[in-house]
Amino acid sequence: MNRTRRIGLACLAISLLASTAGCGGSTAARPADSTAKGGRVVTGAPGPSGTQGFQDGAAFEPGAPAAPPSLDASPAAPAAELAPPSSAGGAERAEGAARKAPSSQVAPEPIDRPGLGTEWGETRVSRISTAPFVRADVNRPFVVASLFYNDAEGARAMASASGFRRTSPQAFTLAGGAVAVGLRSEGGGFLSGFVAGEKNHVIGEAGQRYSIVLRNLTPNRLECVVSVDGLDVMDGQAAAFSKRGYLIDPHGELEIDGFRQSVDTVAAFRFGSVRGSYANQKHGDTRNVGVIGVALFNERGTTPWTFDEVQRRREANPFPGQFATPPGI
Repeated sequence: MNRTRRIGLACLAISLLASTAGCGGSTAARPADSTAKGGRVVTGAPGPSGTQGFQDGAAFEPGAPAAPPSLDASPAAPAAELAPPSSAGGAERAEGAARKAPSSQVAPEPIDRPGLGTEWGETRVSRISTAPFVRADVNRPFVVASLFYNDAEGARAMASASGFRRTSPQAFTLAGGAVAVGLRSEGGGFLSGFVAGEKNHVIGEAGQRYSIVLRNLTPNRLECVVSVDGLDVMDGQAAAFSKRGYLIDPHGELEIDGFRQSVDTVAAFRFGSVRGSYANQKHGDTRNVGVIGVALFNERGTTPWTFDEVQRRREANPFPGQFATPPGI
């Protein structure tokens, strides 16, 4: 009887060791290194669908272009981890816990946010090429500007939160007069907007395609890093000053009409729901939906027109001497 019990316990221990060895062999995935190297900038030329106002642009040689939302694999559900039992009783308790664990967990349905976001639109032709550009300051733009967008209902809500001034359909002059930024509709005209709380807002409609138009109001060549909903328009990843952007010639104009897919094509910017936005579909993050960012870098050896310099010009006194004074004073 005792010998039979010892044989049974030995078989149970062997089976437990075998099951433990079979459950601990998962391998963690190693993230790929996507850091881009180099220091060249790329200039663009309009494709067959480009507009006449499009001027040469520039962009850093990206490690990878922006990818559509469908290329993202669904995240795997986390596997349950059970500590190896130390006895037959422990094995029974662990087995009981496994039976009680739910077979699958249903994620809560996301809550729809009101207002507009920017979706990944259809493919459009937009070609670019490389050109050298050395920044005066590698990681610090001389000015950063923002342009907010929303639908009519959201615009009214934002306007009611602070005093506002409505504007005609045109580009907004930002950065102390260094650049003008606007959103151009499919029909070729600029979208109208308003200024509220010292912030510039543009009003759009769901399903509407738009492009970002930047006009360089300075006599110097500029590099502009542009983001939509917090994502860099070149690679579709989180925007940062360290990334490279487009070049604008002195007194030139640049039109960006989508997230860059390759050196030849972009995915058009289209207004849609926040849930359907590229930021949500690709990254599951809607914190920065509704804003377009522009960071301007001047070229080494040039002096940009900053806001402070513009203010000094505006405050220059044509008659500084009010009264005559005696010699020597």
